[in-house]
Amino acid sequence: MSSQNKKGRQNMSAKLYVGRLPYSTTEEELKTIFGAHGTVTSAQIIMDRDTGRSKGFGFVEMETAEQAEAAIKSLDNSEVEGRSIMVNMARPKEDRPSGNSYRS
Repeated sequence: MSSQNKKGRQNMSAKLYVGRLPYSTTEEELKTIFGAHGTVTSAQIIMDRDTGRSKGFGFVEMETAEQAEAAIKSLDNSEVEGRSIMVNMARPKEDRPSGNSYRS
C-alpha cells in the first residue's frame, strides 16, 4: 500500500497502536476519529475470542507516515467517551513460541 508523492518518492502506510479504548468503541468510530487526520486504510478493534467483547485496544493503518504522525500528535492522550486513549506507532508482531513448550 504505497503511493508516490509529487517528488516521486514512495510514501508507505503506517500502522498505529491505539490503547485504552472504551470497550464500546467500534471500528467505524475508530475510522472516523482517525480520518480527521488523513486517509485510514484499515481499522481493527481486537476482540476477546472467548467472549467476543473488545479488549480495549486496536490498530489503525494510515495511508502515509506523515498522516500517522499527525494523528499521534493530535490524538495521543485525547479523550474518547471519557477515556484518555494512547496512540503510538505499532511495533512489529514478535514471533511467539506455540504451545507451552519451553527449554531449560
